[in-house]
Amino acid sequence: MNNSDKTYLTAEGLQKLRDELVYLEGEKRKEVAQKLEEALAMGDLSENAAYDEAKDALERLERRIAELKVIIKNAEIIQTDGDVSEVKIGATIAVEKEETKEEKTFTIVGRNEVAPLEGRISNESPLGQAFLGKKKGVTVTVKTPKGDVLYKIKKISFKF
Repeated sequence: MNNSDKTYLTAEGLQKLRDELVYLEGEKRKEVAQKLEEALAMGDLSENAAYDEAKDALERLERRIAELKVIIKNAEIIQTDGDVSEVKIGATIAVEKEETKEEKTFTIVGRNEVAPLEGRISNESPLGQAFLGKKKGVTVTVKTPKGDVLYKIKKISFKF
C-alpha cells in the first residue's frame, strides 16, 4: 500500500466510521429494503416514483457502505508519540497571521475528519501541506487564491 491509499484517522474518527458502518449494514439497510418492498408491492414499476426513490436510496447506501469499508481497511491511526518538535498529522498548532497578528489554532487531520469551523484541516489541503514538517518559530507561506499568506508557528502540541 502506498501513502496515497492510506486514510489518516484519529482512533475516535475510526470508531465513528465503524459505528456508521454497523448502522448502515444493519438498521439502515433493513429500512431501505422495507421501503423497496413496499414500493414493489404497488405494482407498475414504469411509473412508480416510490420504487425509483427506494432504488436510488439503496444504491446510495451500498455506495457509502463500500466507501466506508475501503476507508476502514486503509485506515492508519494518527500516532502521537510525544514528539512535538515538528508539525505532523495529528498536531494542533497555534499560529499567528503575520499581516494582521491574528492568532488561529489548527489541528492537522486526515481528509475524513475535516471540520473547518472547528479548525480541523486536512493534511492534503494547501494549508495543511504548508505546515507539515515545519518547526515552532518558523514562518510558513501559504498560497491562496487571494495571494500568499504568512503564518508564524507559535506552538505545536497533540490533543489526541
